[in-house]
Amino acid sequence: MSLAGKVAIVTGSGRGLGLAYAQELARQGASVVINDVDEATAAEAVASITDAGGQATAVVAPVGPSETAKQLVDAAFDAYGRLDILVTNAGVLRDTVLWKMSDDDFDTVINVHLRGTFTCVREAAIRMREQGEGGRIICIGSPTGQRGNFGQTNYAAAKAGIVGMVRTWALELKKAGITANAVIPVAATAMTATVPYFHAAVEADAKGEPMPEFFRSGLGFGTAADVAPLIAYLASEEAAGISGQAIGVGGDRLQLWSHPEPVESLFHEGGWDAEALIAEAGPVIAANLQSVGEKSPPLPEELQPPQA
Repeated sequence: MSLAGKVAIVTGSGRGLGLAYAQELARQGASVVINDVDEATAAEAVASITDAGGQATAVVAPVGPSETAKQLVDAAFDAYGRLDILVTNAGVLRDTVLWKMSDDDFDTVINVHLRGTFTCVREAAIRMREQGEGGRIICIGSPTGQRGNFGQTNYAAAKAGIVGMVRTWALELKKAGITANAVIPVAATAMTATVPYFHAAVEADAKGEPMPEFFRSGLGFGTAADVAPLIAYLASEEAAGISGQAIGVGGDRLQLWSHPEPVESLFHEGGWDAEALIAEAGPVIAANLQSVGEKSPPLPEELQPPQA
């Protein structure tokens, strides 16, 4: 697999998962536009690529506004003359339960994740279509968007919306040779570092030690480096026939997420009234309730977090 001659933008790539994506794309030969809201962080990310012999430049700006999207795409063309790959990774968290979530908590997360993905993909698609050589759109989802998670109304809405947009873009951009896919990472991040359940895995990662097999194989939970190769693969010519998909990766596990499909279809002549719903539909609905949320097995005793 080679990305030599390709140019990529990775939003939110100053650190964490985004940085791992950018570094892997560069390792495979792509020139990369780094993005972060902190100038020093962005500069360090650029240096980590250029010091290894790659090419990178930075745009310091918050994702969300159309102006930032244009700035990112312009930077790719100004520095490298083209754009082939966009990875929309930038995001923020404002976790709290529904009845405590403020308008600002909701709007901030939606603006960065959902609107930011939309504005960046729109700008990239315009320029890729003008360029006329196809392209790769890779948007970062989350298990929360696929399954839901307590305390993450805003984040779940944004990540589910991103996957919905990806399916639509796969249809709209097909004729231009531009693929659109979602990646669902499960990895040690600043967010998982605060969750006691993942303490042993996050601690091992911080020490540069292998994560326990319980996490890597049992949960499909790993490091940022475990996710990055999938990003590079979807950006490559080898993945030209893959579009509109949601693909999960973490630790030793790769998951292909299904698209929503009807579980059952019922018909009632003349339409459904209350009596028919109670008598006919109710029992079928009750027998086919779909699960919500991620189900995690109990931690083995040796992996329990230290008690406060």
